[in-house]
Formats: sequence, C-alpha cells, structure tokens
Amino acid sequence: MKPEMEWINNVKDENAAKILQILKRTFSLPTWTKHRRDSFETLVMAIISQNTTDLNTAKAFEQLSNGFEITPEVLAKASLSQIQNAIRPAGLYRSKSHSIKNAAVTILEKWHGTLQPILSSPIEEARRTLMQFQGIGPKTADVVLLFAGKRPTVPIDTHVKRVATRLGFAPFYGSYEIVRAKLETLFASKDYLNVHLLLIAHGRKTCKARHPVCNKCEVSVYCPTKGQWG
Repeated sequence: MKPEMEWINNVKDENAAKILQILKRTFSLPTWTKHRRDSFETLVMAIISQNTTDLNTAKAFEQLSNGFEITPEVLAKASLSQIQNAIRPAGLYRSKSHSIKNAAVTILEKWHGTLQPILSSPIEEARRTLMQFQGIGPKTADVVLLFAGKRPTVPIDTHVKRVATRLGFAPFYGSYEIVRAKLETLFASKDYLNVHLLLIAHGRKTCKARHPVCNKCEVSVYCPTKGQWG
C-alpha cells in the first residue's frame, strides 16, 4: 500500500523527542521570533500571509506599515482601496483587505481596540472567537494564539502537515484538528513553537512536497516513509 493511503502509526514518544532535538540542532529559529509583536500586528500579518510566500508577506506588511500605523483605530478608518494598494504584493489583496478592515472595526467596537480579552480567555473559546472574524480560519487563529498570546497550540500549515504525516506523527488524510491534536499529544506544550517552526523549516529545505531529499535528511533514520516519495 502506498504511504499516502495509510498512516504508519509506529512513531514512539522517544523518537518524536529525538527528531525534535535533531531539528533544533539543524535549523536556527527566525530572529523575529525573539521579539514579541503586538497582537493586532500579528493578526494583520497572519491574514496577509495566507496563500503567499514569506517574501511577499514581508513586502506587503512593510508597505502597509509605511502608510499606516498598524492599530485597529487607524485601519478601521482607512479605506479598502488604500489597504488593497498597500498589500497588493501578497496577492488576494481584495479579500484580505476586507478581512483586515473587518477585524479592525470588530476589535474596536467589541473589545475597545485590544485583542487581549480574546487571547486571555480559555484557549478553545479564544479560537472560536477568532474564527468568527471574516477570513480567519483555524491556522490563522492558531498563529495569533501561539505568537501573540503565547498560548499552547500548533498551527498546521502545508509544510507542517506534510512533514508530520510523513514522519508518522499523524494520519495522511487527517483533518486540521486531528493533525494538531496528534502533535500536541506527542510534544510538550513548551515545545509547540519549536515544533511549528522546525517542521516548516524541514519541509522547505529537505522534506519537500516533490522530490524530498531523503538521502540528506537529518531525521531519515526515524522516518517510516523514507524513500517512498520519488
């Protein structure tokens, strides 16, 4: 049976820990993770980053920052066309501008201009509240909770899911919530940030969607699907 048709459910807790330690030695975390970004800025950047590259995200966010102070008060008053022009490099700028402006208005009207009441509420309640915002799904909500709220969750993007399933951490056709739950069970909450960022780094450099570099993979000895991806 092909690997994408089954879940190689033989990963052991100690192997998961060893894999994480190897990835920690292999990759450096981005420098920006050492600085706490404002929660609303994090939300705006997370919206901009949807379905685009880090480079395009950074360029769009920089252009938006050059034109506006990134606060609910300012962006609630900005016109959609102004926001669209600023974030155009990130693509999907029409829908993203609506999401950004809607979030700014909602936070201003319901939470007096701050996300703190949401971020400090019980985590599942916080996730549900964030996902009620236009254009915010589970990944964006989890990014805000993890990076701005320092809450224990693992955002699942395409890289994280691909690496996690190939390593046997989660089923190949598992939903977002299943993959998230599996990772949160395997790893300690203090490591969730590392798990998210290191699986992304490994997915970009080595465990690529097409033609992964299995012969140079730092954790191949623990990979149940090594060499099965062409």
